[in-house]
Amino acid sequence: MKGLGLISRLLPLGESLLAGLVGLAVGAIIMLIYGFNPIEAYFALFRGSFGSLYSLSEALANATPLILTALTFAIGLRGGLFNIGAEGQVYVGALAAIAMSLFKLPSGLHLVLTLIVAMLAGALWSLPAAILKLTRGVHEVISTIMFNWVAHFLAYYLIANILVDPRRAEKTISILPSARFPILVPKTSLSYGLLVSLFWVGLALFLLWYTTIGFEVRAMGFNPAACRYAGIKRWRTALFAFLVGGLTAGAAGGVHVMGRPPSYAIFSGLGGLLNLGFDGLGVAMIGRNHPIGIVLAAIFFGGLMAGGRLMQISPGVPLELIRVVEGVIIVALAVPELIRIFRLFREKITIWRRG
Repeated sequence: MKGLGLISRLLPLGESLLAGLVGLAVGAIIMLIYGFNPIEAYFALFRGSFGSLYSLSEALANATPLILTALTFAIGLRGGLFNIGAEGQVYVGALAAIAMSLFKLPSGLHLVLTLIVAMLAGALWSLPAAILKLTRGVHEVISTIMFNWVAHFLAYYLIANILVDPRRAEKTISILPSARFPILVPKTSLSYGLLVSLFWVGLALFLLWYTTIGFEVRAMGFNPAACRYAGIKRWRTALFAFLVGGLTAGAAGGVHVMGRPPSYAIFSGLGGLLNLGFDGLGVAMIGRNHPIGIVLAAIFFGGLMAGGRLMQISPGVPLELIRVVEGVIIVALAVPELIRIFRLFREKITIWRRG
């Protein structure tokens, strides 16, 4: 029995390794078709991702907000919700953090309050989707996509009209030094914001696996019909998943603008914030929607982002082709979890039809 338990635990790792090898092989074939040497390209990708302290630091800096947005999706999915609202909640959290720079406060207090305000802003932005789900039955995919776009254009308005830097019209005011995360590794963009992400990983593990509400959330994700018979309240688990997911997404926006030099601001095109929420979905899939797996997946994802630059410079692979190869690798790694999710939803639909 112990052997079977060990095999069942190692099986996801084996599936991910196999999927990764398939993705690398397909990416190599694509590069060969276009006349590039895949060995040189992958070697440059690895050197640019993890080949030096600077590369590793940049990979971790890229991973920092992705860990948080991946947790938003993973916590929702554990509760049977397809919450893809992290993108908009990231924008709102970042804007709230920028707005806190309108106030001058003591250094340590300013940093803590700015992060808290960013998290609360993300949680508040998740509330309408939760209310629509619980009161009117509006599917969370529809509502979160709508609120993502509302946040998108709200950000454009606030950047251009309210929070604009009077000396540089293309960006917001910068986060005050008193509200910035100190740099963890000198001459890199890795800040102590990484510790915030790791804190949320530990908190998510504790909440989901060691608390009553966490057990109810996971049970609701497995079998909502049985949970109703057991007296577990759907509204409580859904509200928990939405609010905690909003807190982590808001923290991602705050950590990004508070900890990424040199600008510590949001640019008019939403620059570094754009797609952090959607990329988090891919990270969650690769990490099998488990907090520990998400950390590893985010570091891998962040490494791809950092290494792609050197892959473009050294072997001369065009940026468009690099994006295709990276996309193939990411999709291949996400396929095992996607299959599991589709199977789970199919079982739920079957149970619902029978019931």
